[in-house]
Amino acid sequence: MEHELVGLAGSGGRWRPVAAGPFTVLAVALALLPIRPVWLWAALIGAVAAIPWLLGAVPDARRRRPRPYWRLSAAGLERIGRGGLVMVSYERSRIDGLAITTGDGVLTVFHRFGRTAVGGMTAMGLEPLAVFVTARRLGIPMHVLDGEATDLLDPALDEALRASGLEDDIPGGGPLPRDHAAEKRLLDQEAALLAAAYEPPAEPSTGDRPARGRGRGPVEQRLDTPEPLPSRRRILALGALTALLGAMMIVRIGLDGTNAFGARLAAGCWALAAIAGVLAARRRLLRAAQVRWTITAERLRVRARPGRRREAQDLRALDVAAVVVGPGLRLDPVSGEPRRADLAALAFGHRLELVARLPAHGLDGFQLAHALDDHGYRVITPGARAPRRPDYGLEGLPEIFAQVPGGRLVVADGGLGWADAAGDVVLKMPEDRIGGIELLTIGGHAWVRLYDSDGDEFFAAPLSALRISRTDLRESARRAGLPVTDAEYDAYLSAAFHSAVSTLAAPEPERAPAVLPAPVMGPDGAAQDVPLPLPEDPGGQDFTFPVSAPPSPATAPGALLDATRRSRIGTYGMSVLLCEAVALLGAVWLGPDLGGFNTTASWSMPAGLVVGLVGYWLYDRNRSQLRVTSAGLAVVTRRGKVEWDLTRDRVGGVGIDESTERMPRLVVWAPSGRVLRQIAFPPDLDELRRACERYGVPWGPPDADRPAPPPPEL
Repeated sequence: MEHELVGLAGSGGRWRPVAAGPFTVLAVALALLPIRPVWLWAALIGAVAAIPWLLGAVPDARRRRPRPYWRLSAAGLERIGRGGLVMVSYERSRIDGLAITTGDGVLTVFHRFGRTAVGGMTAMGLEPLAVFVTARRLGIPMHVLDGEATDLLDPALDEALRASGLEDDIPGGGPLPRDHAAEKRLLDQEAALLAAAYEPPAEPSTGDRPARGRGRGPVEQRLDTPEPLPSRRRILALGALTALLGAMMIVRIGLDGTNAFGARLAAGCWALAAIAGVLAARRRLLRAAQVRWTITAERLRVRARPGRRREAQDLRALDVAAVVVGPGLRLDPVSGEPRRADLAALAFGHRLELVARLPAHGLDGFQLAHALDDHGYRVITPGARAPRRPDYGLEGLPEIFAQVPGGRLVVADGGLGWADAAGDVVLKMPEDRIGGIELLTIGGHAWVRLYDSDGDEFFAAPLSALRISRTDLRESARRAGLPVTDAEYDAYLSAAFHSAVSTLAAPEPERAPAVLPAPVMGPDGAAQDVPLPLPEDPGGQDFTFPVSAPPSPATAPGALLDATRRSRIGTYGMSVLLCEAVALLGAVWLGPDLGGFNTTASWSMPAGLVVGLVGYWLYDRNRSQLRVTSAGLAVVTRRGKVEWDLTRDRVGGVGIDESTERMPRLVVWAPSGRVLRQIAFPPDLDELRRACERYGVPWGPPDADRPAPPPPEL
């Protein structure tokens, strides 16, 4: 078809073991049985361990059948199964529109009798841009909605809105407003695709690059992902050695005799270790694949799976109108299911059809985009995204805020009010409803949070939307006696005060030691007191101001963050499992010397459980906690021991370090960008972000070129 979009799906013909788990259990069970003769016992273990691999090779010899996939065409939205059978179908004539919800990424079909959630875009193997462009080419209305599909599909919500009369208060005429920013981004990319597809090619110029045609540039440029560590050869060798070692140990145990149960149990453990090692090596080999791009002015060659040259994608430059480089999808190397990728490339043709999906995970997006552009390809990117802001919306703004032109927030009659342009208060919030007013900085802008008498937050908005400055709100609220907190302002004044007063404090001058009059013998032999010269007066008075030292990060008032309950329970479980594994291995190896396996396991397994629980409880009762204050950061134990602390001037940012060389970690940066400390335990990220915003600690990586300023609107 002219306009057809096929979802990303695996080929289904890869050689993989079938039912490896059940056959592994069967192999271990056979190793525990006293089968005679011994060679039959060893042969059965090896044969059962090899059956999954033999079953996996059978479909590879037959004609390959692709996995089920989704297709959007003139016939509608369909799910195609094995053999081309249509499993699910949404006919084009019955579709009134399609919608993508940004909260969960679900594709929703609007039809005559309501709405139907088809599924997640990632699981369906479809990209939002490809669906957006294809649906509009087919004449299907497309919408981008801000929210989740469950909100759209809840009929009780619509009924409650109609019954309570709240439907008129919802902006946009629906329960969920449209995400204009996401829809505008898709429209901009579609416009760029249209310009690339329908712009007539210009005549080649005499310069190095044509105006519209393919550039000369380098003859060929290759982009490869970094070599996997360890290499594929080492992974393959390690898996083969594990299998060979397990087979040799099973043969050795068979030659020594399998009459004792301990020997058969050891053989079962070796069989389990050998099979698990081979499966782990296979998974690691699949994930260690390299992506290789070969870019020329005539064609693009992309290969993502080593040793599969026939599966390499080869595109002619004349068939490609533009390449969209940005976040996309890729096939999971182990399961074969679509997964999200940080970088992918979508090649569109001159009829705005999706020509190919080119994997690019692991490559540098900057190099890839510029390499394509240097060879004359039209490159489209989503563009610079807006800085990610905390999840604070303006849903709590009363409707009267928008109805009163020129309105602003004021402090009147002991409470808060909303005044119009003439200064008349049209909305008033009494003092008894206000439990606290908190001023803070979010994304470089001054914000206000309002708490009720129970301490729950019920309103949060930027002060620019309320048309009041931070200083006016703080001073007016304090004069009115309202509970207002501005931790950043207080910390800034405290630091400024200490820096100013520290210059006035002078060290005490050195004082001469006291000299007593020495007795002198007179002419008559009597002792006489001779006054000695007193030390000279320095001529000035010593003015010193006793200044108390500023509080340390461990003692200053702030927020104390602990590890999450989920991580603590998981650590408890891992500790118990580790102790149980050690107890089981000890019973296997030391059982013959301690009365047999059953006797040893009967007391070692309960002992391992007790040791795991008590050991981690002893560690957990003095676990580390993170203290966030206006003076800085500190990690203290529950008994009060300070493991480390950092003053506020040394902290440039707190957040997640998503480095490509290791797993993401929670770190503390210096203002220069260097990692100072790593937080070993995982606290709740939402509570940590709120604490950092409340006490003036920057959240996120630091900007070395921008010094930390005082709070806005001081």
